[in-house]
Amino acid sequence: MSRAKKIENWPWQEGIPNKIYQNRDQWPKISIVVPSYNQGKFIEKTIRSVQLQNYPNLEFIIVDGGSTDNTVDVIRQYEDHLDFWVSEKDNGQAHAINKGLQSATGDILYWINSDDYLLPNALFHIGSFDWQPETGAVVGIGHKVDTHDRIQYTPEVPELSFQAFLRWVGYGNFMQPACFFSAKAWRECGPLNENLHFCLDVDLWLKISQKFKFEGIDQELAHAYIHPDAKTTAEKEKMKMETALLIAKYGPEGFEEGRKLLYCFTEKHLQYKKAYTLLFDNLFAKALRKLR
Repeated sequence: MSRAKKIENWPWQEGIPNKIYQNRDQWPKISIVVPSYNQGKFIEKTIRSVQLQNYPNLEFIIVDGGSTDNTVDVIRQYEDHLDFWVSEKDNGQAHAINKGLQSATGDILYWINSDDYLLPNALFHIGSFDWQPETGAVVGIGHKVDTHDRIQYTPEVPELSFQAFLRWVGYGNFMQPACFFSAKAWRECGPLNENLHFCLDVDLWLKISQKFKFEGIDQELAHAYIHPDAKTTAEKEKMKMETALLIAKYGPEGFEEGRKLLYCFTEKHLQYKKAYTLLFDNLFAKALRKLR
């Protein structure tokens, strides 16, 4: 797999040496699902970042929503290295991920969006972790990067708990592509809520954290791109509002945290509105003076 064609400006080129996997006879099976729609300029990086891990017990699935750009052409170049892929109209990101994970057979499950990519040794670190029956998810370090792969933001996760996730906006958050979860946790807490557009991952983390433990590892696992077409970049305020409404449904604690967030957003927008109105009034007054 590491002999696949090189891509210019890649942060890393060589495949992970197979010898690092020789220290144990069996590795837990990791199933990876890539949901995709019209990300042809990014998806090859995503695919290669999985392939170049050379992980010995991998199930690799791509669920494309009927892309109209070059995405399908890229996928076909790598289909010999995929366990399954499909390109057909779906009902959005959560639906695509659910379709993939419902057919996954791994001990450890994961999804990575088609404009994100894994870092070297990511699967080695996850497969090496001592997953216990009570472990629902393992979280590493994830970075947001620009299109030149320069790190722009790294969330500092103070704790991994249900209470922390209720304060997801501004406190208890982490990068989704830095989180792997157990098949057992998925069976008991999945599937993703397909009515959610932005915070479908947060909903799953809240559900898992009510039944299982989240564990953190001090390893860099993934990068997520910041670009104009990314919905978490283009529609950040909508994402925050949806997250607040989601959190509010998780009992009295959640309602209180959700209400705080909504009050905060409302106050912020009122301040913007006042500032804009004042600016408009000043400009309008100047224009009238010139007309007199």
